[in-house]
Amino acid sequence: MRTRTIGRVSVTELGFGAAQLGNLSRSVTDEDARAAVDEAWSQGIRYFDTAPHYGLGLSERRLGDALADRPRDDFVVSSKVGRLLIDTPERAAAGVLDDAQGFIVPATHRRRWDFSRDGVMRSVEDTLDRLGFDRLDIAYLHDPDAHWEQASTSGVAALMELRDQGVVGAIGAGMNQASMLARFVRECDIDVVMVAGRLTLLDRTAQLELLPLAAERKVAVVAAAVYNSGLLSTRIVSDDASFDYRQASPENIRAAKDLAAICDDAGCELPEAAVQFPLRDRGVASVVVGMRTPDHVRSAFRRYSASVPAVAWRRLVEHSHM
Repeated sequence: MRTRTIGRVSVTELGFGAAQLGNLSRSVTDEDARAAVDEAWSQGIRYFDTAPHYGLGLSERRLGDALADRPRDDFVVSSKVGRLLIDTPERAAAGVLDDAQGFIVPATHRRRWDFSRDGVMRSVEDTLDRLGFDRLDIAYLHDPDAHWEQASTSGVAALMELRDQGVVGAIGAGMNQASMLARFVRECDIDVVMVAGRLTLLDRTAQLELLPLAAERKVAVVAAAVYNSGLLSTRIVSDDASFDYRQASPENIRAAKDLAAICDDAGCELPEAAVQFPLRDRGVASVVVGMRTPDHVRSAFRRYSASVPAVAWRRLVEHSHM
């Protein structure tokens, strides 16, 4: 599989999004989680993204277990800081689940926002313990929307310190918006941003400011949520499809159906174009796709590898909706 670079780190163009290994929306067995990672490895995927938030650390533990026997220099793992996990054994003992956050796991911990130096240092240490690694290839500030002041000062400074020590290879921020990511690029010494849902066929707001600025500052971009949480994930767009984790508006449904029709006319499928679209920009290092099962992995790889005709790209690029 082709690779691109993030600072000194090399990532595969297709990345494994491990949120679903944290029982996002429904439970996954340890065996199925390992099988998904094994299949990703067999398909040539060497970039894996996780976070403490995903299943209260379950995703990190499962990912670390699945990669434990692989040569450490042969793969890249990113995780995130900003949500510390605080023990709450009494809630777990009472049978409380963490499903309010979307993850079907016992509420063994609660999340606490913390972008302070101590919070970031503790978060990375805990992540490395759960993964079973001695270093983290990429660390992102996770969803700092309401925490700009602390995240952009003590949070970034702590990650820079860890980068200087070699504990972390590359640092950045990951968010569901483009404007604050552009501010991080403009004002902070970071290597990469992960933009979720704002660099898709349907929502291209990251192209307005973030991508040009990142190219100017030599900051890499990783694209996530390229299906906009479902709307672009099927060849035929459903009227009850989701956009950004809620029912898609009639306007977005119509726009997605227009995109699907362009693909059908050109002999390709909407999800294939959705996965490949961000990679048309050389500043985008990788597209991270959520994967739960070996079938998900194979499907994502087929979409990444499929041929999208030039005529489809011309029409899709011209069909700007947002």
